[in-house]
Amino acid sequence: MQVSITSHREPEPLNFEGFERLALFALKLEAAPELSELSIALVDEEEMAHLNEQYRGIAGPTDVLSFGCDDPCVAGGDEPITLGDVIIAPTVALRQAAELGTTIEAELNLLLVHGILHLLGYDHEADDDAAAMQARETVVLDAYAAE
Repeated sequence: MQVSITSHREPEPLNFEGFERLALFALKLEAAPELSELSIALVDEEEMAHLNEQYRGIAGPTDVLSFGCDDPCVAGGDEPITLGDVIIAPTVALRQAAELGTTIEAELNLLLVHGILHLLGYDHEADDDAAAMQARETVVLDAYAAE
């Protein structure tokens, strides 16, 4: 499994190693194909607002967006399966962490797992689906914390 992380923010104060470890852990726990790749991008609020408007028709920034790979996602031979992209706005996460009384690290970890689960087929449009996704987020984060 391959995870690439890029930042569109300068300077970038976040620890990429911790993010990469969590992403790999979540992918393995969710039985993602061994030959798969995931891209994570950290963006500022302006870029996130642009993406949110362009792809969801919603004005303003959001915390996390996931973009699954368009078909075909599978390359031939030993080429990895591209799962897609998880885009996170850390400054939005920082505000949410303060509102929820949690740490920025915990909020970012939740957003990363949330984005990965979207790429693996989870959704939260219906209440039942939202409950299942939230429960799975908790399982992944608790297992990672116990690691």
